[in-house]
Amino acid sequence: MESIGVILGSAFSESIPKKLDMQQITIDTQWGKQPLFASKSECSQNIYALLRHGSPHHLLPNQINYRAEAAALKTVDCGALLVNSSVGVLDPDLPLFKPLLLTDQLMQENRLPNGSTCTMFVEPSEEQGHLVLNEGLFSKKLSKQIFERHWETIYKPQQGVVFVYAGGPRGKTAAENRMWAQLGGQVNSMTVAPEVVLANEMEIPVAGLVVGHKYSVPGIENPPESDIQDSLDKARKATEEILIDFLQHGQPVQFGNHIYRF
Repeated sequence: MESIGVILGSAFSESIPKKLDMQQITIDTQWGKQPLFASKSECSQNIYALLRHGSPHHLLPNQINYRAEAAALKTVDCGALLVNSSVGVLDPDLPLFKPLLLTDQLMQENRLPNGSTCTMFVEPSEEQGHLVLNEGLFSKKLSKQIFERHWETIYKPQQGVVFVYAGGPRGKTAAENRMWAQLGGQVNSMTVAPEVVLANEMEIPVAGLVVGHKYSVPGIENPPESDIQDSLDKARKATEEILIDFLQHGQPVQFGNHIYRF
C-alpha cells in the first residue's frame, strides 16, 4: 500500500509528529541512515514525516543527506510527497504568511551542496535513466488535490509560483536576489530543490507548499518583527493545518513524469 509523506523545515520541530502521535524510526539506505516519523496508530494508509534539519534541529542546509531522504521515502513506498519550507519572497506582489503552492523551479546548477551532481544515479545500474519532465517537477494532480481542500487558505497567483534554489548556509546578497527576481524567480530558500529533483528520480509525485516569512528584494520594506523565530512561528501556523490534513486525508497520485532508460 502506497504511503503519504511530508518533508518539514525550520518552522517545525516535532509539532506535527507529536500532534499525530508519530514515532521515530530509522531507515537504512545505501546513502546512510535516515530518521523518519511514522504513525503509531492504525489508519487507512501509512503516513511519514521527515524533519530535514533533524530532531532536534541541528543540520545546516549543506549538511542534509538528500539522497538518504529520497531513498528512505522510496523504501516506505511513498506515493505522494508534500515538501514544505519557509521562504524569502522576491516578488512584491506575493503576500507574506500566506501558503503558496510551487509550480516551477530555478536551479542554476543541478548539484548537491557537496558539489556532486543532484541525482540518485551515481553509479551505472539498471535503474538509472534520464528524468523526463512531462509535467514538470511539481505534480499537477497532487497540487490540485491540496488546493481544492484548502482553496480559502492557499494564495494562488495566476502565473504560478517559481521557486529558486539558493544553497546555504550563508545568506544571499542583494545582487543575487535581484538577479533571481529578474530571471523570474518569486521565492527562494536554501533547501527544497534537491529534495524535489531526487524524489522525481525515485518516481515519487511531489508538491511544494511554502510560505514567505520575509521579503528578500532590496527596497521592499518588511513588516516589523521581534526576531527570526517569531517570523518562522507565523510561517508554521500558516501551513500546519494543511500539512496535517494532507497526512490524514491525502491520496497517492500517478507519477506524471518518467525515467527514460536505454
